[in-house]
Amino acid sequence: MTDERPARAGWFADVDPGNVDAAAAAVREGSADRPRAWPSEAVAAGFADDEDAYYDALRAATLRATREAVAERERADDQQLKHAVRAMDDVERTANELAERLAEWAGSVDRDVPAGIDGAREVAAWSPETPAEERIVSLAEHVVDLDAERAELRSFVESHAPEAAPNLAAMAGPVLAARLISLAGGLEPLAKKPAGTVQVLGAEDALFAHLRGRGSSPKHGVIFTHEHVRGTHPEHRGSAARAFAGKLALAARIDHYSGEYKQSVHDDLEDRMATIRAREGGDE
Repeated sequence: MTDERPARAGWFADVDPGNVDAAAAAVREGSADRPRAWPSEAVAAGFADDEDAYYDALRAATLRATREAVAERERADDQQLKHAVRAMDDVERTANELAERLAEWAGSVDRDVPAGIDGAREVAAWSPETPAEERIVSLAEHVVDLDAERAELRSFVESHAPEAAPNLAAMAGPVLAARLISLAGGLEPLAKKPAGTVQVLGAEDALFAHLRGRGSSPKHGVIFTHEHVRGTHPEHRGSAARAFAGKLALAARIDHYSGEYKQSVHDDLEDRMATIRAREGGDE
């Protein structure tokens, strides 16, 4: 157990049996060098009347400790980033789908409406003359509001990604960094993934199709959106994706285990990308 507890004391030492918070803290913070007959010791120490009472107290303590650990983890910066970028993508998708519906509806009342969010802004400025147009304008206003929320969420991601993952955000850009963290489930899971897995994050459907023999192996996933991959000649794109993913994996590990910005890893990536891009000139 902890240093303050006797060498042979269990997590229940000095804990009031009715104090679940104290018991949960003892479970979370304590440790033991080896298993022992804890139920018998708890009864002998007067913590519990019998083994059933001990297990009831242990269950309550472990449930509370688990809830606290989960809540603490969910409040972490990388988890907030994960939720924000997922919300941003959901809002953007919803706004675009509603904008398409809006353009169809507005066209039915003999008005020419541009497609997309710009069309929604135009419709939101109408002066409705019929009940149908009132509803169309109301829908347009909601689409415009959704687009404004998307922009606010993107601003949140762009400002918080460098705090949660300074190297990853600098290397990939804040939004792509947040998407990688989201796809992995958090910064720690991302930091533990090999470069090859980071390379194809976001391309799981294509990867599974390949494993079933129904397609070629994907060379990249969501990292394709970055200029290092998208802007490289298709012939060298695989090399660029591997190099980029390798440095992203390294950046995630640095962010998780130290949290300090390390310029050398960024310089190494730039040198590697310059070498790959130089091949393109030689191919011409």
